[in-house]
Amino acid sequence: MAQRTMSLLLLLLVVHGEFISVPAKVCRLLSQPALPILSAERDINIGAIFSLHTSAVLKMHPFTSKPEPSTCVSFSLREFKFAQTLIFAIEEINNSTQLLSDISLGYKIYDACNTVAQAILSGMALMNGNDETLSNESCFRPPTVLAIVGESNSSPTMGLASVVGPFSIPLISHFATCACLSDKKRYPSFFRTIPSDYYQSRALAQLVKHFGWTWVGTVRSRNDYGNNGIAAFGTAAQQEGICIEYSEAILRTDPQSQLLKTVEVIKKATSRVVLAFMSLGDIFPLMKVIAQQNITGLQWVGSESWITSRILAETKEYRFLTGAVGFAVANAKLDGLREFLVNIHPDQQPKNELLKEFWETAFQCSFRNSRSGKVGCTGSESLAELQIEYTDASELRIASKVYTAVYAIAHTLHNILKDLKSSTNRSKGEWATPQKVLEYMRDVNFSAKTGEKIFFDASGDPMARYDLVNWQPAENGGLQFKHVGIYDSSLPSKQCLQVDQEHIVWAGNSGQLPVSVCSDSCLPGTRKAIQKGRPVCCYDCIPCAEGEISNETDSSDCFPCDLEYWSNESKDRCVLKVVEFLSYTEIMGTVLSIFSSIGALLTTMIYFVFYLHKETPVVRANNSELSFLLLFSLALCFLCSLTFIGRPTEWSCMLRHTAFGITFVLCVSCVLGKTIVVLMAFKTTLPGNNVMKWFGPLQQRLCIVSLTSIQVIICVLWLTISPPFPYMNLKHYREKIILECSLGSAIGFCAVLGYIGLLAFLCFVLAFLARKLPDNFNEAKFITFSMLIFCAVWITFIPAYVSTPGKFTVAVEIFAILASSFGLLFCIFAPKCYIILLKPDKNTRKQMMGKSASKTL
Repeated sequence: MAQRTMSLLLLLLVVHGEFISVPAKVCRLLSQPALPILSAERDINIGAIFSLHTSAVLKMHPFTSKPEPSTCVSFSLREFKFAQTLIFAIEEINNSTQLLSDISLGYKIYDACNTVAQAILSGMALMNGNDETLSNESCFRPPTVLAIVGESNSSPTMGLASVVGPFSIPLISHFATCACLSDKKRYPSFFRTIPSDYYQSRALAQLVKHFGWTWVGTVRSRNDYGNNGIAAFGTAAQQEGICIEYSEAILRTDPQSQLLKTVEVIKKATSRVVLAFMSLGDIFPLMKVIAQQNITGLQWVGSESWITSRILAETKEYRFLTGAVGFAVANAKLDGLREFLVNIHPDQQPKNELLKEFWETAFQCSFRNSRSGKVGCTGSESLAELQIEYTDASELRIASKVYTAVYAIAHTLHNILKDLKSSTNRSKGEWATPQKVLEYMRDVNFSAKTGEKIFFDASGDPMARYDLVNWQPAENGGLQFKHVGIYDSSLPSKQCLQVDQEHIVWAGNSGQLPVSVCSDSCLPGTRKAIQKGRPVCCYDCIPCAEGEISNETDSSDCFPCDLEYWSNESKDRCVLKVVEFLSYTEIMGTVLSIFSSIGALLTTMIYFVFYLHKETPVVRANNSELSFLLLFSLALCFLCSLTFIGRPTEWSCMLRHTAFGITFVLCVSCVLGKTIVVLMAFKTTLPGNNVMKWFGPLQQRLCIVSLTSIQVIICVLWLTISPPFPYMNLKHYREKIILECSLGSAIGFCAVLGYIGLLAFLCFVLAFLARKLPDNFNEAKFITFSMLIFCAVWITFIPAYVSTPGKFTVAVEIFAILASSFGLLFCIFAPKCYIILLKPDKNTRKQMMGKSASKTL
């Protein structure tokens, strides 16, 4: 450990261009130095770290002896393809006359074995070199590499970035997508050519929402890639209204019992969509158990790590993945890469055991006859005839990111050397350093042969663009990847996701979009009520209350209609409230109109009867002029009730109340006049009494005009100060509008009614006093009875008017008008008409002047 610390200290001094004089001392590594598994040293070297083996054999170290080197197993054809793509890009650059024409690039490739420890060890080897000893002279040596490409997985990359970051050595990953790596405070020298999981997680959330899946389960790798990816997805899903039923985490090293437990959770779940945010190595054990359990019918959504894996797609046991959808980095075409890949042969480097292992894995053979169950490798096998993931040049989604990472370094170096050559202040021997490469890397901007525009944002991330991939059955019985959409973060938010849904094959090779919801959608007219203790996606559908609507599916609230609107029967839209008023077309309005017309007609008929018999004693008695005027006013009373029927307008509101007040005062004034005439007539029979000269026809007219003028003045003041007006009453009923005439001034209305009541009461008192006056035809009795009816009607009208809502208020007022008018008409004129029409023998002067009490009626 002390030697390693000394090594790092010396390297730190070299990188920062400083040297501290220390005693000449040599540090020697206790363990064997890490050697590159593939290398070619030239003018400028690029480091690379790939997981050429998927796992390392775990060993327990007793810390009492020198640890043995780790043993890596399970050769990865995909990672070896990445390594060869890096070499292909370097060779292409070295053969180019436009890029680094005077400089040749070399490489040092290490195997991380898909472990954090091995990745860190490889990174330190790239910084320190391969020497077993370090001395003071080591500080004068330039760094072994100026930049590093790798690693494929997020967790090893995080460890590697933490080691090389303090030394300002640029690290460019082609496949580490964890959003946490965008933190420049923790990883100042990190870049990547693949988009961050921040964008992928948001894209997956939008995709799930697009298909209407609000109830999903998730399975993740129990590492930085899976944990951070699902955390970001959970945040985005919550914003999109998506609920996660369960979230399971596994790792490839988990025991079978843990895998079975996870599979049992998936089986029992009600969600039919499973999002697997897993690295390729972790998903294989899970898929194997699911295949053994024969679990089908699930709609799989995958992350870019495995969604374009040929090994998964070509394994017949995993046919249940048919219909899987997920985002993959955009595909690219690299001319000449396949020819380069198939030209690899172990004979090119006979001492390189890695090439032999590759050959044995590709052809499932063995160079050692001792390996049982495998045929011997002859070396004459042809990679060009082999159809495996390594030779497939149609899916270069990740390999192209290795290619662009190398070119990003090359363009950065090209820009540095170009500036150094043109600089007049260049010191002798000045050369590219990791710090300068890091500085220039931030501003690199070029167009790659893949068609991409390569540049890095402030976080070291490229622009996010994904292809939406769908797993569909292929003609050879396997599965193929179909491009069915894109996600482009550079587009407006509502246009980022574009899906060709018509060409998607769903789970079980079905053309029917799967449904995965906790609760069925709430139709318009209802709202969601979250079930207690359950996620927000689990709810009951509650109908909206009266007067409230929801016009969207899955509305969380019902919204009240405006005051003039009301909800329809289905509660999905607001309609204008029914405007209620007493109209001629409804039964009540028609009946009242008929009675009003009958009253006016009867009054007119009586008027004509009286006119035809105007010279008879019954008509001439008590001033026939007052009788005709009374009949005229009664006809107006009957007709004024018609103004209360129909849609209230500004003019009708003013007319109905003023016409009612004036005509009734005119009517009651006439009755009062007749009552006074009766009293005066009997007073004049006393000797020496000449009272009638003070209340003759002229005085009677003046009395009626004066009394009526007072009411006219009251009405004029009322209309001037605060007239009645049409008013929409929204208080009595929520579901309808009462269109009525507002009084404007309650004082004015009370004054009109009070004045009518005052005259009626005075008339009633006078008629009551004259009821026993002797006469064969004493009209005072009938006036008393008519006023009694009149007062009774209007006294009962007041509470009925106040307590009756809507159009019934108007009906009550019309009823009071008609009842009191009919009372006056029948009580005063019916007896006279009876005499005129049926008892003409009683219609004589002698009979009218009789002194005995009238008992004829």
